[in-house]
Amino acid sequence: MGYSFDLDDVLFLRSAAGHAVVAELSALPLTGKSRLNDVAVARRQVGERFAAAALETAVLRRKAESKLDGGGDWLFTDSALQQATASVVARHRAQRLAGRDVHDVTCSIGADLAAVAGIANRCVGSDLDRVRLHMAGHNLAAAGRDAVLVEADALRPVTRDTVVVADPARRDEGGRRRWNPADLVPPLDELVDVYAGRDLVVKCAPGLDFAAVPDEAEAEVVSLDGQVREAALWFGSLADPTARRRASVLRSDGTAWTVTDAEPDDCPAEDVREWIIDPDGAVVRAGLVRHYAARHGLAQLDPRIAYLTGDEPPPGVRAFRVLEHGRFNEKALRTMLRRHEVGRLEILVRGVDVDPDALRRRLKPKGAQEASVVITRVGDQAVAHLCRAERT
Repeated sequence: MGYSFDLDDVLFLRSAAGHAVVAELSALPLTGKSRLNDVAVARRQVGERFAAAALETAVLRRKAESKLDGGGDWLFTDSALQQATASVVARHRAQRLAGRDVHDVTCSIGADLAAVAGIANRCVGSDLDRVRLHMAGHNLAAAGRDAVLVEADALRPVTRDTVVVADPARRDEGGRRRWNPADLVPPLDELVDVYAGRDLVVKCAPGLDFAAVPDEAEAEVVSLDGQVREAALWFGSLADPTARRRASVLRSDGTAWTVTDAEPDDCPAEDVREWIIDPDGAVVRAGLVRHYAARHGLAQLDPRIAYLTGDEPPPGVRAFRVLEHGRFNEKALRTMLRRHEVGRLEILVRGVDVDPDALRRRLKPKGAQEASVVITRVGDQAVAHLCRAERT
């Protein structure tokens, strides 16, 4: 759950003394093993009252460095940092809001607001959590951004003629993720009703039940560096009128591409070719495997399975060059591994009830070569494909 900050903590942390103390504590190891010593140092530096707040801030800033640009100077709560949008993803989403007046009705510590304020016309941020609002004020200033901050309920509109951005809470008090739109805080259907007729974007967990998404929304699934990060639901003029589902694949190096259900999905099921391609998770989660395959001239190994095959993989993906394949059984696979002198083995499984770790222990691969085996259902059979993974 993390430390529970109060307003006095935030005021201290925003002061020159608080800034200096956190900077000193940030030089400590801040590991589980060093915890007792780190706490003792914090108490000597700042006293009992603010030691926990200062030490927690140092820990959270270290966690934020790989997620948020400039996060090393920000203020967080543990749960707010977990839910905060990675800067690359936040900037991607903000692109549709360029030049608009924007109201982030669940602004929390300001991660999304900082990205939007860089390209929007005017920005308002609101939240019911006064501590997070004060943190947002600090974070926006640290990012060189400007926005009006208001304490307000997301379900009681306080602006007109603005684009509305909402990021409902997706964890309950026990830390479990919320997948059902009705379990979000505030619930998705209430947000849609309150802001009916307004341009609205709602950030959701990628495990959202898309069957519950309103028909008028465009659902976008976003991944970053191969990891699915979020779903965004776009309403009003923000939604693409030609597409209901979109996958956006982002990389930290700035490259990005998208695929939508407005594209052709002519994709045959064929025998394995030279390569096996495992589509990005955003493509799979958005249900756009066939559209992605059609774009790149690929085929499915089986209509029910997300693995694709082709003579040449798309650029920028981790693909698997097929060395040998055959009906899956452990004896045949063990012989295959010996024939190729495989000692280091990656096992990928889809559509077959196989535990990769347990299978690897039973196979006991020995040899100087490294390989991957893709085990998947093809028709009514389980097939093993021995491959060499390559980055294209």
